[in-house]
Amino acid sequence: MDIAELNRKISACKKCTLCLDGGSPVPGEGPPDAGIMLIGQNPGAEEARVGRPFVGRSGKYLDSVLEKNGIRRDRLFITSVVKCKTPGNRKPAPAEIATCMPCLLEQIKLLKPRTIVLMGEVAWKTPRLESIRYMETYHPAAAMRFPKIRERFEEDFKKLKEYYDQAALSRHQG
Repeated sequence: MDIAELNRKISACKKCTLCLDGGSPVPGEGPPDAGIMLIGQNPGAEEARVGRPFVGRSGKYLDSVLEKNGIRRDRLFITSVVKCKTPGNRKPAPAEIATCMPCLLEQIKLLKPRTIVLMGEVAWKTPRLESIRYMETYHPAAAMRFPKIRERFEEDFKKLKEYYDQAALSRHQG
């Protein structure tokens, strides 16, 4: 199975109440050779509507931080732990996380990123796989609201730029 095939499988998922209640899974997006993967909590209303991750308010803020650091969004794979919008954009329940986690781990195994950025508490619980560098940071929505968190979030993405440059270099050499 390749990433496109897995994403089609995720898009057709009906394993939990979020999907059964009319949810539209958002598998994620990015090139199969992305050296860096960003993982958030779950899609919001705008993401579910258009079928793409991080396109709402927090996505626009994330895009501005990426741009400020010279990181191209189209060179990253961006996804979330839970693939469907939760009612009222509440934090996903443990059962919802457990239902979606195998799909996320399969994405990671297929993509083999060098670096994974875990954005927010839900993402921080992602099981760690060997030979991958993990960076924990806050979710962009929290960074937008709280100045101290914003400062840390933006510092983390300055550090990510170094990993991004390394991934780009190895992509050109390989």
